[in-house]
Amino acid sequence: MPQKGFKRKLSVILSADVKGYSRLMGDDEEATVRTITAYREVMITLIQQHNGKVLDSPGDNLLAEFVSVVDAVQCAVAVQKEIKARNDQLPEDRRMFFRIGINLGDVIQEEERIYGDGVNVAARLEGLANPGGICISKTAFDQIESKLPYGYEFLGDQPVKNIAKPVSAYRVLMEPRVTVAKKPEEEKRSLVRRMPIFFGAAAVLMLAVAVGILQFNIRRPSVEPASQEKKAFPLPDIPSIAVLPFDNLSDDPNQEYFTDGMTDELITNLSKISGLSVISRNSSFTYKGKSVKLQQVADELNVRYVLEGSVQKAGDRVRIRAQLIDGATDHHLWAESYDAVMKNIFDLQDEITRKIAAALEVKLTQDEKKRVARKYTTNMEAYDLLLQGLEYQNRYTKEANAKALQMYLRAIELDPEFAYAHALLGFTYSRAWSMGWSQDPQSLEQAFELSQKAIALDDSLPVGHHALGYVYLWKKKHEQAIAELEEAIALSPNSADGHAVLGDILNWAGNPEKAIGLVKKAMRLNPRYPSWYLWELGHAYFLTGRYEEAIEKFKRVLGRNPHFLPAHIYMAASYSELERPEEAQAEAAEVVRQGSQIPIEEVRQKLPYKDQAVLGRLFDSLRKAGLK
Repeated sequence: MPQKGFKRKLSVILSADVKGYSRLMGDDEEATVRTITAYREVMITLIQQHNGKVLDSPGDNLLAEFVSVVDAVQCAVAVQKEIKARNDQLPEDRRMFFRIGINLGDVIQEEERIYGDGVNVAARLEGLANPGGICISKTAFDQIESKLPYGYEFLGDQPVKNIAKPVSAYRVLMEPRVTVAKKPEEEKRSLVRRMPIFFGAAAVLMLAVAVGILQFNIRRPSVEPASQEKKAFPLPDIPSIAVLPFDNLSDDPNQEYFTDGMTDELITNLSKISGLSVISRNSSFTYKGKSVKLQQVADELNVRYVLEGSVQKAGDRVRIRAQLIDGATDHHLWAESYDAVMKNIFDLQDEITRKIAAALEVKLTQDEKKRVARKYTTNMEAYDLLLQGLEYQNRYTKEANAKALQMYLRAIELDPEFAYAHALLGFTYSRAWSMGWSQDPQSLEQAFELSQKAIALDDSLPVGHHALGYVYLWKKKHEQAIAELEEAIALSPNSADGHAVLGDILNWAGNPEKAIGLVKKAMRLNPRYPSWYLWELGHAYFLTGRYEEAIEKFKRVLGRNPHFLPAHIYMAASYSELERPEEAQAEAAEVVRQGSQIPIEEVRQKLPYKDQAVLGRLFDSLRKAGLK
């Protein structure tokens, strides 16, 4: 029988404390008390606004309870952002940084106090958080993974004091993964990356159509469940493989970017082999931090083989373990451990790639052997910066894109001949231009020059041709754009995004029939594809006059991202072509609601259609729908 006055319940616990509080008190007690008093008032106010209740706040600690994990995490993010803003106004040595831990767990309540492991785990997670950061348990993460627009970094199973079992922990990356309106209720609707809306400007239509088209390398994309497409894509007649994100076994959890980079490089190397079918990074990384059966992965991604492993980096040494599993039988085909110094990392990647190919009885051509063995740079610090830049770039936000740009610039300073860094730097400039993150009219020209430089340094690098083709499209040089993407695909036959982007360019260039086949192949290579693949397919169907099929694809896009303006715009045009004025006007009204009145005549020359008759037909349809 439970003791009288006690009751058990499931509760969301937020625990916070100040990093370095003793030092601050030792330096200046009065100033520290004033600051923490002000900050505590801010926190209490925000907790109450997010439907929480403060249970205790002794010294530099604060304990609060919430009913909803969503409310607790949103509150924690608001707290950290408000405190950061206030810290920016203080001298560096007087800034006060809180660490926050959040757990969903069972607790014992006695009157107004709570006890138990549910509380203790939150306190231990707080200790795992960075100053100014947030750390949550897996029980909390499972409640918000598909509800909030934040990034998450899996920290693994963490042994914590006085808790019997290790606690699975996640770091909350407070940079949002979407560009959202400022209404909190809209932030809760979706994890998908939403389109930026540029109100009252002539570029709205162009950007609305273009911004979502060429997105790639998204950290945690909005994806279509693989099982919905499996019947359309039987197993390839060549060996098919998925590379799962390797585990970071380093003592420093901040080495996660290096581990992800190693996984990326193995996927990139394997993708260069024409005798293999390799699943895209975007699909493989949806399993990051998750405990899944490899046979399940093989089934969901429609592959025969799965590669998994781990990376442990300490100083200038790295240890990599890898094993190849037959997903149909769960048998191990090959396993190996490698120890190397960093300067030999490319040789190690080359050897692992060759061993996998040999285990699958795939012969590499002479050109493929050369491409796989290519060393990007001899400067390991530059290579490390590139991997950090990739980690930022894959977050797909304005702020992270700017950080990636800085990493690539520093890498190039260390090695001016680093072709890969030039290509990725070009991508950051072109992405900033297409997303409207940069107001510098020279951004596209900078991307053009950097892409050309990358190819001049190493014309066997697929990403250089990909980057240059992207720029050529927006310069309306369609033939050059097509040629560059075809070259990128020839160098990396398994590039899902390469096939999808080539399909996109062919849409604008006037060959949507061929584009349909390319996008469907991209879906095969990336079964958990992002919504812009569906957009590309819908665009192709619209251009071929298959308006019902186009509408079906656009609806699926909007089902995952209701704020994707290109889909609304082309649905309005499709309904107009089908002589369904009420539905056309309803979509047009949605475009106006989300993007203000669009002066479409001013952007006729900005959209990169090669055939002006197609452009004219689109705009006639939009005018019929009521967009002027």
